[in-house]
Amino acid sequence: MAKSVFRTSALAGALGLGMAGLSPVAAQDRAAPAVEIAPEAAVEAASKTIAADPALWLVEDEDTKIYLFGTVHMLKPGMQWFDGPVKSAWDSADEAVFEIVPGDDQAAMVATFQRLGTDQTGTKLRERLDGEDRAQYEAALTTLGIPAPAFDSFEPWLATMNLSLMTFAKAGFDPNSGVEQILMSKAKASAKPMTGLETVEEQLGFLDTLPMPSQITWLNETVDTLPDAEEALDEMVGDWAAGEPEKLAELLNEGMTDPVLREAMLTRRNANWAKWIDARMAKPGTVFIAVGSGHLAGDGSVQEQLKAYNLTSQRIAY
Repeated sequence: MAKSVFRTSALAGALGLGMAGLSPVAAQDRAAPAVEIAPEAAVEAASKTIAADPALWLVEDEDTKIYLFGTVHMLKPGMQWFDGPVKSAWDSADEAVFEIVPGDDQAAMVATFQRLGTDQTGTKLRERLDGEDRAQYEAALTTLGIPAPAFDSFEPWLATMNLSLMTFAKAGFDPNSGVEQILMSKAKASAKPMTGLETVEEQLGFLDTLPMPSQITWLNETVDTLPDAEEALDEMVGDWAAGEPEKLAELLNEGMTDPVLREAMLTRRNANWAKWIDARMAKPGTVFIAVGSGHLAGDGSVQEQLKAYNLTSQRIAY
């Protein structure tokens, strides 16, 4: 089911673009505004309160504790997850760590999107697509109320993320209800220091340097599965809320069929983060790390990469 949609939700949404408060579309092309959450979807979601017990791990030694918390970057309003062990771990932490910590300079963000997301060869995006793939792509744009030429100057990876994030928003998934957005607000309110494992430019660079065939395949697969986007996201969020990383891993492994994309977006980054954690263990204190749940599940996860440093993670029981 909707394998590429899960991949996009786990990767595109996970890149911090939604939680940065700046839509890729808004940054790149003012003629194609981001789709707002459908009012009826937002009202329905807000009327439901769902208790969640997402997975939480701890890596510790004599004087250092590092909590690992898998996140979902866009949620429907009404999900109650900040309580119990998660809240206790957060409250005890001296420092909060995220994939990225977006800056306040929106002009710089726009410039980064324009520089990395615009095709520098002069080839229009639709010219890269074969007949049937192009027709399906244009139909997807029409469904979202976007003019066919709107993304012609984009590289395929940015068009993929725009289509996915806009579809998620139309289904009622809200970046303002996403885990990072809420945690960052709490950190600011309590003056808790925040650190980014990567910069926005580094994250976008991972996609910008993907080979063109991988980018096009990702775009085509995503277009094929957009009609199932809400169902796929609901399944992912359900597994996350139930604290079942194994099921998340199954979805991720099914969807991540391109080894080039998997290496660039998951395996290599997880290895970098494991190295960061190993170095941080040398400093006393308590750290709360919140990264996309796909990074803490399955083969090559951060927990698995930590074994190279003789570090083990313990699942916190609810």
